[in-house]
Amino acid sequence: MTATEESFVKQGLIKFLAASLVLCGGTSAIATFPLIAPPPVNAQDEDTNIRVYKLASPAVVSIQSRSGNGSGSIIDPKGFVLTNAHVVRGSTTVNVILSDKRQFRGVVIASSRNPDLAVIRLEGVTTNLPTIQIASSSTIQVGQRAFAIGNPFGRFAGTLTTGIISRIDTDRKLLQTDAALNPGNSGGPLLNSRAELVGVNTAIFTTGSVNSGIGLAIEADTVKQFIASVRQGTIANNPAPAVANPNVISLNGNAIAASLTASDNTLPDGSYYKAYQFQGQAGQSVVIEMRGNEIDPYLVLFDAMGRKIAEDDDGGGGKNARIKVTLPSSGRYTIYANSYEVGQAGSFTISGQLSNNPTAQSTIKPTGDQRIILQKDGVLGTQSRVVAKDGRLFEAFSFNGKAGQVVQIELVSSDFHPYLVLLAPDRKVLKENNGLPSRKNASMTLELPITGTYRTIVTAFDRKGKGAYKLIIKRVR
Repeated sequence: MTATEESFVKQGLIKFLAASLVLCGGTSAIATFPLIAPPPVNAQDEDTNIRVYKLASPAVVSIQSRSGNGSGSIIDPKGFVLTNAHVVRGSTTVNVILSDKRQFRGVVIASSRNPDLAVIRLEGVTTNLPTIQIASSSTIQVGQRAFAIGNPFGRFAGTLTTGIISRIDTDRKLLQTDAALNPGNSGGPLLNSRAELVGVNTAIFTTGSVNSGIGLAIEADTVKQFIASVRQGTIANNPAPAVANPNVISLNGNAIAASLTASDNTLPDGSYYKAYQFQGQAGQSVVIEMRGNEIDPYLVLFDAMGRKIAEDDDGGGGKNARIKVTLPSSGRYTIYANSYEVGQAGSFTISGQLSNNPTAQSTIKPTGDQRIILQKDGVLGTQSRVVAKDGRLFEAFSFNGKAGQVVQIELVSSDFHPYLVLLAPDRKVLKENNGLPSRKNASMTLELPITGTYRTIVTAFDRKGKGAYKLIIKRVR
């Protein structure tokens, strides 16, 4: 071999070694030839990814609560955000960060564990916000593309991941996807190729430290039903499970000791429960407490019609549950004592008592006037419910009326501009009064069209209204 040939061989060997260093992770040399050709880029898929992100990401938010971090979707331009209930667990207010870095205080106005959904109202919104549209579940198919946007680990807001719909669980109303989901993605949207929400990301399935590539999202129709209930001013109600032999609880403050076991009945989400009942009167303010060391207590209260009145997780301090509510009607109420975590078993105590707290939502005022059906002194404040549509505080009271009966309803307040609404037994608005021109008194007199339970809504003319009021409902004839 000549000196010239030997030089060419050495130069070739050096180039080969340099290329090998790059392939093994080295950074001091550059390969002069590719050993494997890169896969071709699908321009159509790439364009779809970019388009979906541009359309949807402005309406995806990050949420900071006492439970940790999560994601959400703006569903109304006035500032209503959809997320998971477990993202806002134990919080009445949260911090919400928009994609443009603006931050708002968010008030949790509705929350339901099953489905695991909640709605937050942003305070101080002055302009219309971008929103995400919700698809129909009937359009979702296994194999279609899926896009997730959220804030994984609470540190990477605005992250897009892609995959497909891997499975549709019709029994649990869940979508399975292989789009990468991580803690912090909870509550964020799962989208189709039109940037419409097909699901709300709610859980991931892993085995140990292995990422199984299985994410779960609550399907679109369940989301729509929940939002519809919230817009009507109620928490999305789940039907009360049947109770064969409920325990009786006295409203005397005495605690009852019990345990949740694998032999107990289960709620729709699979958690064990024990049921307790008590006889309540319209206008009574009651407090129900559940305390436990071995379980994370959770309480749900239903009225005699099977409608959910209230639920609570950590309202009793620590992990203890506490419900404080003014009963909307007379009848037998059912309390479901169970655990926040599905499948938890262990001991607990439960107690109930009438509340004599002067700051309670309302108190019954005794009267000798036989014409008076209902008389309340109450306060619109922190204990009041919130109208989802516009953020006004409100309280509701029920009374039984007969067809042809003439009643007079009067709402008086020196603290706020009162607004009075009367709902018929079918829950449709029968009459309302806006408190004008006095701004201190809203009243109505009318003949009741049918026999049944009527509902009176006490609220303010605007969302700033709060303070003390007096409500009187009496028979005129």
